[in-house]
Amino acid sequence: MSKSVPAVMITGPASGQGKSMVTAALARLHRNAGRKVRVFKHGPDYLDPMVLEVASGHPVYQLHPWMTGEDECRWRLFEAAQDADLILIEGAMGLFDGDPSSADLAKLMGIPALPVIDAGGMAQTFGALVLGLARFDPELSVYDVIANKIGSPRHGEMLKERLPEGIRLLGAIPRNDAMSIPERHLGLMQPEELANLDQKLDGAAQVLKEAGLDALPKTVEIPAVERATKPKMLLAGVRIGIARDAAFSFIYRANTELLLAMGSELHYFSPLEDSELPPADALWLPGGYPELHGNTLAENTAMANAIRAFHNAGKPILAECGGLMACAEELSDKEGRVHSLYGLIPGRAAMAKRLQGIGMHSLKAEQGELRGHTFHRSTLNTTWQPAAHTQKQAGTGSEAVFSKNALVASYFHGYFPSAPELVAAIFRGETLTFPGYSENDHS
Repeated sequence: MSKSVPAVMITGPASGQGKSMVTAALARLHRNAGRKVRVFKHGPDYLDPMVLEVASGHPVYQLHPWMTGEDECRWRLFEAAQDADLILIEGAMGLFDGDPSSADLAKLMGIPALPVIDAGGMAQTFGALVLGLARFDPELSVYDVIANKIGSPRHGEMLKERLPEGIRLLGAIPRNDAMSIPERHLGLMQPEELANLDQKLDGAAQVLKEAGLDALPKTVEIPAVERATKPKMLLAGVRIGIARDAAFSFIYRANTELLLAMGSELHYFSPLEDSELPPADALWLPGGYPELHGNTLAENTAMANAIRAFHNAGKPILAECGGLMACAEELSDKEGRVHSLYGLIPGRAAMAKRLQGIGMHSLKAEQGELRGHTFHRSTLNTTWQPAAHTQKQAGTGSEAVFSKNALVASYFHGYFPSAPELVAAIFRGETLTFPGYSENDHS
């Protein structure tokens, strides 16, 4: 049986319009009003969901028709609709950018798009931009628009006067310091690094309330959908140690939930602070910011020795992006300082001035096709030969995947539910077979 709930895709004409902070502030505004708000993020992103979880007080999951699959998108939305008073989905990039785009996801889910447009330095042209977004795809519903960073109440009135027929100015947000969160090279700063995040979100929520944005969006029907497949107990009794601290934090909630559903035990540890590993049969070193903590990681020799001993014992390790960097012999940070790290992979990881990899990728193995993405500003110079390469969903480029002595390491971030059998094989230390590659040493 379908569920009716107010739901909207918060998007924009491009990145940098302020949609992340508007989504977070809306979530906090309605949460403070006593409503249960469920928030989702379109596409691969670790940092925005961290803030959105703090803002809403509930788990945040990724929705992406290619990475997570259409069936999972529908199931997660219906699951949230069971007791939610409001569902918000934060889009990615511009409304029609990417394949699948935020518009594609909105149409798949049957919910309207709500553009957030930076109106600074813009007057009547605002209406032309809204008209284009609303009419570009006749199958996409756009009922409202939000003007961001207006200079004055009169500015907001000018924008409202030239809106196309049938489009409402839901609110005009003035420039305000409360509507920003510090960023760094990979996106927003992590909530643990922001001592006043709750106060900041409450302040942003008040700004939106004063701008008239406390009204609920249009109610939509969310069709009833059952979960396509129930996870198999492929990791029953397997203890997995997961690095999680300020240096290693890029973890999809859906990934850890799948590991648990497959029967594993999860034990978290901090490579920055702990001196020993938890009881574990396998390790996961996820992405994060090891380059910001190179000195601390290097000085924690007890942890480095423990990870080396774990590797030398032939136990499985999955190292993603930042985890890959930490597994190198050396890490050169953005200031050019070189730190001696775990040394599981010969060579040096070094920060670069420009983005080195971005996009949706997949890793095809005999055990399944793991989908995910890559986004990094460092390079790895090593004598190791890749066991495989990822395939980019669109365009050119790939990421090397190293598989040697039970270590699987790459700049590629995987979305585990897309290939449970492959993920289970990695954490069980099984031999991986990659089509088209003959030299696969995972012994």
